[in-house]
Amino acid sequence: MADYTPDWESWHAPDARLVWVNPAVERITGYTVDDCLSMPDYPMPIVEPVDRNIVAEALASAREQKSGEFLDFRSLSRTGESRWMSLSWQPMYDSGRRHLGFRTSVRDITERQALREQLRLYAEHLEQLVQERTEKLRQLERRQQQMEKLAALGELAAGVAHEINNPLAGMRNAFELIRTSLTPDHEHFELLGQIDKEIERISGITHQMYQLYKRAPQQPSEFVIAQTVREVIDMLESTAAKHQVHLRFDMVDESIRVCLVEGEVKQILYNVVKNAIQVSSPGDEVIVTLQQDATEVLLHIKDQGPGIRPDIQHRIFDPFFSTKDGDAQMGMGLGLSVSRNLVEAMGGRIDVTSEPDRGSVFSIVFPQRTGSSQGVANG
Repeated sequence: MADYTPDWESWHAPDARLVWVNPAVERITGYTVDDCLSMPDYPMPIVEPVDRNIVAEALASAREQKSGEFLDFRSLSRTGESRWMSLSWQPMYDSGRRHLGFRTSVRDITERQALREQLRLYAEHLEQLVQERTEKLRQLERRQQQMEKLAALGELAAGVAHEINNPLAGMRNAFELIRTSLTPDHEHFELLGQIDKEIERISGITHQMYQLYKRAPQQPSEFVIAQTVREVIDMLESTAAKHQVHLRFDMVDESIRVCLVEGEVKQILYNVVKNAIQVSSPGDEVIVTLQQDATEVLLHIKDQGPGIRPDIQHRIFDPFFSTKDGDAQMGMGLGLSVSRNLVEAMGGRIDVTSEPDRGSVFSIVFPQRTGSSQGVANG
């Protein structure tokens, strides 16, 4: 029976010397029965060097008349092939309970081990997928919380903007009357420019609030986006000059056409580029890069400012959040919120990569055409 079992069977004397081994050893390892019987320190030459210690411990246990099973180790065949094996051992006795030695049984579990490895890899992959899905759910929950926050603030913000606009219009009209009545040699004439600037800033803030919460639908049209980018850069040249910042525009193709709402594209780009200028130091450079792939147009706005700390990067698109604390001239922290709201509504996205003291890159991805546009934009 032992000669015909598919497992590799061995019988050992009490001192662990090999007495008998079945022919299955040749099928599994390539070593013949005679090879094994003449092999010094059997079965160590057939065991992978890294596993010889655990096999030696098992044989020591067998010499002490102990039994064991399911010890996995790697065998080394005559041709150098490594295969996984499972070892079991039991003491043997005659009818008078005299110890005759022990037997070992070795089963080839290479295929089973391969399945185990596949299961392990699958489990790791599944765990990774679960972690990714969990993180995505967390992001969706955070996004949902933010949307609920925006919804709660929406009615209040729109109402406040409306109420501010009414007295603001009266103030502007009254101011115009006062300004026309004063001559340049008046002692307070120099304050008129500052007052006008502050009124304009209040008007801009209320306009941003309307855009954030009361966005009016507009029809897309086809236009050359490089020209639109240039117009925005021209509008911001004076702001850049005031901050002593150089604006540069790089593009790969001046003929790229898109079918989007041009006014919204301008506002998005204006907000992001202006923000880059405001965080820059004198002598810095803000670079706007335009690229295109099969279905999207990419705008990258790179600054050399102080960068954004990792712990607040996830908040920079929140309404009323600003990294420019303490500077009232920089606005209320609505520009990036407005920009993301607009670009996502047209099927695009806006991302940021930043390192402290190494500047930031805002990447705006526009579709070549919005879902509501009928024509196909091409470049």
